[in-house]
Amino acid sequence: MKLATIRTADGGTQAVRVDGPTTVALGFPDVGTLLAQPNWRELATNAAPRETEEALGAGSAAYAPLVTHPGKIVCVGLNYRNHILEMGRDLPEHPTLFSKYADTLVGAGDDIKRPVETEELDWEAELAVVIGATVRRATTEQAEAAIAGFAVLNDVTCRDWQFRTREWLQGKNWEATTPLGPWLVTPDELPGGVRPALAIRSEVDGEVMQEDNTGDLLFDPVALVEYVSTMITLRPGDVIATGTPGGVGHARKPARYLQAGQQLVTEIEGLGRCENVVVADGPDGPR
Repeated sequence: MKLATIRTADGGTQAVRVDGPTTVALGFPDVGTLLAQPNWRELATNAAPRETEEALGAGSAAYAPLVTHPGKIVCVGLNYRNHILEMGRDLPEHPTLFSKYADTLVGAGDDIKRPVETEELDWEAELAVVIGATVRRATTEQAEAAIAGFAVLNDVTCRDWQFRTREWLQGKNWEATTPLGPWLVTPDELPGGVRPALAIRSEVDGEVMQEDNTGDLLFDPVALVEYVSTMITLRPGDVIATGTPGGVGHARKPARYLQAGQQLVTEIEGLGRCENVVVADGPDGPR
């Protein structure tokens, strides 16, 4: 099953089920609100187009961030072997965690705002885990059951700000820089289920920059739900970004970074793709 959040003509948003070329309204403002319902699977599965309205056309829908106001976005750094090696680091014993804020999120087709304050805006294609149940100190079985599904995310990063200090948060939390979408796909539709093995890639202006498989994650989605929920309660609509493979711009020689006018494509097998144009953003807004 595929679920998405689309923008509506009245300026709001709507959670929908994606059925091929059409979408069916589910009666909730976003996927996160839907997931907060204990019977969200039943609600999403049994929804049908209302008699008074036709199913919305997915092809014309403007996708909002999959979860518009997640309570938590927990990100994992250094979780693919090849990326760890290209960044010159040792394989970690434990996940490297940091947080993002909801204001960083944009939809699958929205512009990415390139801050004028950075000279080193970089790409990071990632598999996003979306939580569908409340868990604390989850066992493996509980962690598996708490995963509602997966989506595409790009943890676009200001490298010069990231490495100003030993803490990464300031490089990771720039407004309107992080695509999340277009859909949530439930584990039953994916090879590997809650531990999916999917081709992942990023492109800049049609040039492949990253290419790997999510089956190569050091800490898989289930292990991450167990680990994070040990510290804090995970709730429906929370997001875990599982880390990026090798091929980021900062590690290239010479280094390469995103510029205004470029298109960043982030794609994961079975989960769709985000296609985002980079636009300059200064103190007075986009330019």
